[in-house]
Amino acid sequence: MRIIKLALAMALVAGLAACQKTTAGAGNVDGARIAAADTNGEWVSYGKGYSEQRFSPLDKVNATNVGQLGLAWYAQFDTDRGQEATPLEVDGVLYTTTAWSKVFAFDAVTGKLLWSYDPKVDGKKGFDACCDVVNRGVAVWKGKVYVGTMDARLVALDAKDGHVVWQTQVADAAKPYTITQAPRVVKDKVLIGESGAEYGGRGYLSAYDAASGKLVWRFYTVPNPNGADGAVSDKVLKDKALATWPEGSWKMVGGGGTVWDAIAYDPALDLIYFGTDNGTPWNQQVRSGGKGDNLFISSIIAVKADTGEYVWHYQVNPGESWDYSAVQPFILADLTIAGKPTKVLMQAPKNGFFYVLDRTNGKLLSAKAFVPVTWASSIDIATGRPVENPSARYKSDIDLQMPAPLGAHNWHPMSFSPKTGLVYIPAQSMPFAYQADPKFIYKPGGWNLGVSMLANAGPMTPEQTKALAANIKGWLIAWDPVNQKPVWTVNRPYFWNAGVLSTGGNLVFQGAAEGQFYAYDAANGKQLWAYATGNGVIAAPMTYEIKGEQYVALMVGSGGGGQVSAPSLLPARPRLPGRLLVFKLGGAAKAPPFKIVEPPPLNLTGVKTTGDKTHGYVVFNDNCQVCHGANATGSWLPDLKRSILITTPDDFNSVVIQGVRAHNGMVSFSKFLKPQDVEDVRAFLISQAKGEPLPGAAVAAKAASGAK
Repeated sequence: MRIIKLALAMALVAGLAACQKTTAGAGNVDGARIAAADTNGEWVSYGKGYSEQRFSPLDKVNATNVGQLGLAWYAQFDTDRGQEATPLEVDGVLYTTTAWSKVFAFDAVTGKLLWSYDPKVDGKKGFDACCDVVNRGVAVWKGKVYVGTMDARLVALDAKDGHVVWQTQVADAAKPYTITQAPRVVKDKVLIGESGAEYGGRGYLSAYDAASGKLVWRFYTVPNPNGADGAVSDKVLKDKALATWPEGSWKMVGGGGTVWDAIAYDPALDLIYFGTDNGTPWNQQVRSGGKGDNLFISSIIAVKADTGEYVWHYQVNPGESWDYSAVQPFILADLTIAGKPTKVLMQAPKNGFFYVLDRTNGKLLSAKAFVPVTWASSIDIATGRPVENPSARYKSDIDLQMPAPLGAHNWHPMSFSPKTGLVYIPAQSMPFAYQADPKFIYKPGGWNLGVSMLANAGPMTPEQTKALAANIKGWLIAWDPVNQKPVWTVNRPYFWNAGVLSTGGNLVFQGAAEGQFYAYDAANGKQLWAYATGNGVIAAPMTYEIKGEQYVALMVGSGGGGQVSAPSLLPARPRLPGRLLVFKLGGAAKAPPFKIVEPPPLNLTGVKTTGDKTHGYVVFNDNCQVCHGANATGSWLPDLKRSILITTPDDFNSVVIQGVRAHNGMVSFSKFLKPQDVEDVRAFLISQAKGEPLPGAAVAAKAASGAK
């Protein structure tokens, strides 16, 4: 009997131990595991491992059999905005996020939903999102899943069932801050930044204790005009940055420099690298009187992991004035430069030059244009500064420059293959008409650019119009970072295409705006496979292996800054539900086609207005085009030319002035517009719905000068 009791006791202990192991095993990721992911089949951090290379050595799916790749399973979500997340796979569970910061956990083999989490973000925060209500993914660490939310919270969830363990407010939710960034975790610290530079935000990177949510350190990226912050950045801001900020509107609007995407970590050097956003306002003439480098906007910064203490910085665009941020993804790699093994950091930021830095000290090693660039002729290697063209610092005249604020490369992740030695860049080209805004007035809670948005809506010279149309392009570029030149290029029919994955199977995967998912030969760019997604793709794919079988996963759903601000340049389709597609060799699942519902034609018979459509054209493009497209050409957010709301002034006012649709992100504009302005906008929309021509060049010039 005693033996039986002992056996039962031992069985009970073993059972409890097994339960504890299972519970502890959910999301059981640490630093060693993230570092190892760079060279194995796991995908446990946003860029796969700490190096952010987005290369997987997996080769079960390869150039010889990728044609057999088929859908293994799919999931459809309840959000129809842009999908930017890269899923993570940890011990058979696939974790991803969707628009509005929602989190989902799936069985990575079967697609069974294990749990989901909705942070229940107030829809009004959609107004504070410059570039859609997107989210790029989660971090997983020691049993917890971390997500940044649109209302600027950092939330820690239990990896096993998704319940909230802790949450903290990263930025004041009452101010126009948001979070779209995927967190990273380094040495038990969760790293997270914030978005909001256009609205007057002041940037910083925060490190929170992964177990408790307590703030460990914070690094501000621009000086505090009111003095010290009591943060680790105080000394370097005083010693290096403050003198680079002369008098100007930055003291009122925050200065910018938000940290909304790029973070990487080198465990050997124990350094964290992060990028910063543009200045606020964009126009340096308004921001700081046209003087000063304005540190640390548009910069790459290295800090110590434990304390956040400054180590070095490299400023990509001193005195930045074009929305040329340096927040685009980093890649850490070891390359042979001039015959010597060198630890490098690589970035292809918005400004169109590909940078290779020595990541031990921030020294610029090389920089060459990877797309057509007009604002600068080169980057001076000795000084590290751009050689700007004479017209780059735009003034009262319209100056058509490339790249545009959407960049030569935006947030869409690029990939580096150690196997080929190439970086695969989702690149694009789009000119932008820069013109100083002569009537800039700070708008609390609104966009503050110091740039005339009307310049991109109003008539241009025939030469400018021709140049604009000819230079809107998209590419997938295989770039040699050592010799700084393209090896092969795939032309895209549209700009604003998806992030990239490269693999040991000699493959490069990328989704595209036209609604396709492609696989290419990594060595020569030959297309080997395609899958019709039915919706545009902007997110980067990832891959993982379970029980000897390789899977490729992709979030599908168009959106983001390109779709919001330049919808007329992208495929005309309505907003469609986001999907997660997971592929394997021989996969035979079928995802049903999306249901496309065309709205009925708008009947304008008998519709009248007392508004001035010419003034409405000016007001619209000054206030509305960033979400509804220049001259109301938008079709992705509500197409206002086809909206029944414009048929009656009361209905239109209920939305624009009373804010009855604030829960969908369309807040009241009563603090920005007068009632007559709103009626003038309605008159302009009616005129466009009728197909009437835009106001002439004289009207545009008069409006741009501030006259009425």
